Amino acid sequence: MKKLNIVIIALILFASIGFGFRYFFQDSQSSSKTTEELFVTTFPDEKGQPHSLSQYKGKTIVLNFWATWCEPCREEMPELSSLHEEGKNKNIVVLGVAVDDADAINDFVKETKVSYPLLVADMQGMDLANKLGNDKGVLPYTVIINADGSVAKTYFGRISKPLLEATLLTNNR
Repeated sequence: MKKLNIVIIALILFASIGFGFRYFFQDSQSSSKTTEELFVTTFPDEKGQPHSLSQYKGKTIVLNFWATWCEPCREEMPELSSLHEEGKNKNIVVLGVAVDDADAINDFVKETKVSYPLLVADMQGMDLANKLGNDKGVLPYTVIINADGSVAKTYFGRISKPLLEATLLTNNR
């Protein structure tokens, strides 16, 4: 009887670990997420110039939510910059939505070259990320939006250029 209890407890423990792993580390398909609010949103860049996100309608968007204090966010920026440069002629744009204030972004861009637009959203950025599927409240959080405005894929945590390229290739067939 004691062995049976141990086996049952072990199975419950392994199932809990499995569900926890799936919850925190699995990327999500996001057909239920909507981009309606995205395209009616305007955020300033680090210089205070407003950018209406509606200007990116009809493009494939790699929307990356980040913050200056987030190490994985900063680590993925060179790859996102490279993807942005290569995607310009392919109707692909990378946008960085900072969950930070303008002063922090200004200090950051003085030290780090980023080729794609950085938009200052502060906590509005987390609200938008949540509406686009970031129910865990983690950064970085990346959303791939097809040219038709549908959400193709979302990623929790640090992404890489090869992963994004594979996703974009799959969705642009």
